[in-house]
Amino acid sequence: MSVPVADLPAGLAELASPRSRAVRLVGGTAAIAQAELRKLRHDNLDVLTRCVQPLLWLFVFGTAMRHVRRLGVVGVDYRAYLAPGVMAQAALFVAIFFGLAIIWERDAGQLQRLLATPLPRMAIVLGKAAGAGVRALAQALVLLAVVAIAQIPLHWSVGGVLGALVLLVFGTGAFACLSMTLASLIKTRERFMGIGQMVTMPLFFASSALYPLSIMPLWLRVIARANPLTYEVHGLRDLLLGIGSGEPLWLDFTVCIGFFALAACIAARAYPRAIL
Repeated sequence: MSVPVADLPAGLAELASPRSRAVRLVGGTAAIAQAELRKLRHDNLDVLTRCVQPLLWLFVFGTAMRHVRRLGVVGVDYRAYLAPGVMAQAALFVAIFFGLAIIWERDAGQLQRLLATPLPRMAIVLGKAAGAGVRALAQALVLLAVVAIAQIPLHWSVGGVLGALVLLVFGTGAFACLSMTLASLIKTRERFMGIGQMVTMPLFFASSALYPLSIMPLWLRVIARANPLTYEVHGLRDLLLGIGSGEPLWLDFTVCIGFFALAACIAARAYPRAIL
C-alpha cells in the first residue's frame, strides 16, 4: 500500500514530489548524455568510417540507378531523392547496433554499477538515446557537407535543415531504445549481431528510403505504412527536397516522436533485465 507524500519525512517527501522527480530525470539524462558524448569525442574515427556506407549507397547505387525513372520522382535527380533515405539508413544502423555497447557494459560490469546509482531508469535510457542521436547527427552533417560539395540539388534552407536534423534525432533515439530493449533480452554479442541484421534489413527495404511507395505491391505498401522509418524518410524528403508524401509534415513528426516515447518507456522497464 502506498504511503501519501504528506505522511513521509520531509527529505523523502521532497524526493517523492513530481518536481524533484523531474529534476532528477533531467539531471540524470544530461549526465548520461555527457558520458556518451565523451566516448564520441575520443572516437572520431568511428563517425568517419560509418559515413562510408551511406556515401557508397548515394554515389554508387544512386549514380547507377539515377536513370531508372520509376525509382524516384520525375524531374528530381535520383541522388537527391536518395539522400534523405540514405541519411535515415545510416542513423538506423547506428541506433540498432547501439545495443552492442549495452551488452559490452554488462560484460565489463559497468552496467551493474550504473543501475546501482539512484538515477531513474528513464534517465539512463534517454541519455543513451541522446548519445545515439548525436552520433547520427554527426554523420548527417558529414553527409550533407559531401552532398553540398557534390552539388546534388537539395533545397537548402536553415529551417529545412534544422527540422530534418531534429526529426533524425528523434527517429534515431527511438530505434536506439528499441535496440536497448533487444539488448536486455539477448545475452551474447554474436547473437545480437544476427538479430540486429534481421531487424535492420526489413526496416530499411520495407520503407520508402530507396523507392516511392507507389511502385510497391499492395502487401509491401501496407507494411511500409506501419514502418516508422517510412515516416522519418518522408519527413526528411519534405524538409530537404520539398517533396511531400501526400501526408502532412506534422504526421511524420507525430509518428517519430510517439514511437520514441513508446520505445523509451518499454526500454526503461526492460533495461534492468540486461544484468540478469
